[in-house]
Amino acid sequence: MRIDIISCVPRLLEGPLSHSILKRAQDKGLLEVHVHDLRDYAENKHRHIDDYPFGGGPGMVMMVEPIARCIRALQAERSYDEVIYLSPDGETFRQPLANQLSLLNNLILLAGHYKGVDQRVRDLFITREISIGDYVLSGGELPALVLVDALGRLIPGVLGDEGSALLDAFQDNLLDAPVYTRPADFEGHTVPDVLLSGHQRNIEDWRDQSALDKTRRLRPDLLQE
Repeated sequence: MRIDIISCVPRLLEGPLSHSILKRAQDKGLLEVHVHDLRDYAENKHRHIDDYPFGGGPGMVMMVEPIARCIRALQAERSYDEVIYLSPDGETFRQPLANQLSLLNNLILLAGHYKGVDQRVRDLFITREISIGDYVLSGGELPALVLVDALGRLIPGVLGDEGSALLDAFQDNLLDAPVYTRPADFEGHTVPDVLLSGHQRNIEDWRDQSALDKTRRLRPDLLQE
């Protein structure tokens, strides 16, 4: 999978992409992530990529021209399955959408800033808008990283345990069951006996029921979908 991220503050993306699972995925050649500085596509001498909104009002708007140049330059090199704008207006990012997107080959992620992008960017170039939640952030870089992390870990071979991603929370609209490790007794707080029994069928039944009980208690909305 290849993911191209368009950003006006690309250094915000450097740290998370250089460590842990995302770094290992890239080192293995299973995931390519390329970050593009939008200011490199500005043609004015000050490399401005934003301007005042027509009609007045507070804030600045990301200009259509540098974004169009960047997207067109990328599309001239390869075909992209989706051009995604990270926006609070978009569909909420959920695990089923992550599963779907992880099967694609090439994605462009546009990280917004300021008051957002010129509407013509959305009309002409964007194929999908995604939100990571009903709140406002300073820019789209953090949402872009959320998508890269969520998709990257689903690529076969990225995680050490091939089945691990399939057992994550939300895969079946359920939260994870409680997990435990050594010691079996911490200050009188003990691990459930079934987990120490060695009886795998009973353990799986306990995990299924515990996941259902936990979801009912903490996220009953998931059971209504």
